[in-house]
Amino acid sequence: MDGTQGKFDSAAMLAQVQAWSALNTGTANLAGLANQAAMLAEAFAALPGTVELVDPAPVTAIAADGSAYDKPHGQHLVVRVRPQANRRILLTGHMDTVFPADHPFQRQTWLDGETLNGPGVADMKGGIAVMLHALLAFEQTASASALGYEVLINSDEETGSLASAGLIAELAAGKLAALTYEPAALPDGTLAHERGGTGNYSITFIGKSAHAGRNPHEGRNAIVAAADLILRLKALESAAITINPAKLEGGAANNVVPDHAVLRFNVRPKSTQAAETFDSDLNALLRSIETAHDIATHRHGGVTRPPKTVDARAQALFDLVRECGAELGQTIRWQSTGGVCDGNNIAATGVPVVDTMGVRGGAIHSPDEYLIVPSLAERAALSARVIERLAQGALH
Repeated sequence: MDGTQGKFDSAAMLAQVQAWSALNTGTANLAGLANQAAMLAEAFAALPGTVELVDPAPVTAIAADGSAYDKPHGQHLVVRVRPQANRRILLTGHMDTVFPADHPFQRQTWLDGETLNGPGVADMKGGIAVMLHALLAFEQTASASALGYEVLINSDEETGSLASAGLIAELAAGKLAALTYEPAALPDGTLAHERGGTGNYSITFIGKSAHAGRNPHEGRNAIVAAADLILRLKALESAAITINPAKLEGGAANNVVPDHAVLRFNVRPKSTQAAETFDSDLNALLRSIETAHDIATHRHGGVTRPPKTVDARAQALFDLVRECGAELGQTIRWQSTGGVCDGNNIAATGVPVVDTMGVRGGAIHSPDEYLIVPSLAERAALSARVIERLAQGALH
């Protein structure tokens, strides 16, 4: 292929994005996700491989009363093309968005002749279209037979990929490289380079209720214990990790010593060492809180997306993307970011990954989300050329 954007049907790509965006696929909207998965299965059936829907892994969550419950998720789409090839890559995306079925942001609006505002148009229904059309173009090249690949489009990326993390690791195993189709880090097409990690925790506090006037000394105040932990957590912050206590639930009437509470917080470690140190420190903190307040605690969750570092092999993939961009007249830059995605999970398996191969756009996770429409063909051309180079022997 000559890499020109003229090989891509921009109108067809846009039509797919608009059809997919019109369907609500908030992570909890299982009906919407099922419809989206069916539409994607039909679209990806154009590739010379197998298409299947994979059930989500079981996920538990903690309710406001501290009890655990099963949290349902949608199925994940997996496409396999030439799985026996010696050289194989992984391409990933997600079909879910952050906008639930009852969110007011459900429609698309043209901001100008080249800019479309709409739910998921950038993050990442536009990216899925880029991935699909890049693969369709690659299949027309003389190099196609030399490369196998698997595609994963999961249903739960926006909530941490807990129902697909095992599948990501399974599909990444043995791959030469991976490409993930999150939107570019900046509207000019800049890629995300190194990323921090993230983890979500829920801590349940079990105290003892008592009358706040008659016998408060017999109670064990779960809210006070949780507040103590919040302050101690913030004291652990450093340049290596940030900690965000996000929600405290529990208590009862004003005249009752509260016997339960649930604290939810997020951590953002900059390194694997910081994540491991925090996990150990948290266990010690909980033991101290239990002793100081004579209560019991239960922890749920942890660091689910490790920090993503860029080693020499991963940097070689970034350099390849930049070279391919130069061939197409595209200037490719990158920068580190605090955001996370499935690229973190892939990097943790040791597979080189560039995880912002999707469209140019911005304001994701907000009603101002937008897609720069010409970037559909532009980024598809970039991906197609990168995949072709990988088939021809780039990276080892």
